[in-house]
Amino acid sequence: MKLLVCISKAPDTTAKISFKDNNTVFNSDGVQYIINPYDEWYALVRALEIKETIGGHVTIIHAGPAENDVIIRKALAIGADDAVRINMEAADSLSIAEQIAAYAKSGAYDIVLTGKETIDYNGSQLAGMIAEILGWPSISLGTKMDLNGNVATVERDVQGGKEILEVNTPFVVSASKGMAEARIPNMRGIMAARTKPLTVVEPQGVTNYTKVKVYTLPAEKASCKYIDAENPAELFQLLRNEAKVL
Repeated sequence: MKLLVCISKAPDTTAKISFKDNNTVFNSDGVQYIINPYDEWYALVRALEIKETIGGHVTIIHAGPAENDVIIRKALAIGADDAVRINMEAADSLSIAEQIAAYAKSGAYDIVLTGKETIDYNGSQLAGMIAEILGWPSISLGTKMDLNGNVATVERDVQGGKEILEVNTPFVVSASKGMAEARIPNMRGIMAARTKPLTVVEPQGVTNYTKVKVYTLPAEKASCKYIDAENPAELFQLLRNEAKVL
């Protein structure tokens, strides 16, 4: 079983976010980057569990410059066998999907896994785009996945219940909470990651279909008002006249 796991980087959730050049460029100065949690905790770990259960090979793929190798090495420390970095700036979901799909096709992979979304853009686009380009089935927001030969049973949450799907390999799946439990790299994994293969490939015919026009920060949260528990009338008055929700 050949599994390809798409890994993205994202700012740490504690990072202070700002922009520059008239709010057209994300300011990465001083920002600590991490593996996108949905990719790491759910997509990658589930791929490793599959390998440990039925055998196989887990490859990480990432689109980005050389400075992102540290992110890739951490993913290797968790347990992936090898990694591929597409040497390009990750500026557009479709352009990234085109490059990953081309690599997946050339490598004859059985399953391509992604996290359900990145925590910075929350686009949830990549898995569906890769599947469309490859002409493969796509299942989004999977919370559980089991394999029996070349048939996968994938469960996902839907409004009011759960949906269970069966799909033959090859296919693409995006992983959501519940697909696996996060793993912490141990010292043996960290040491082994230093020598695991990391192949750099050049992109072919990159076209960026979108560009950032401007970034804006969300409005600051208003200060909280505390109401004495003995004065519920004041709460109702504020909800009616100020918040206008009554």
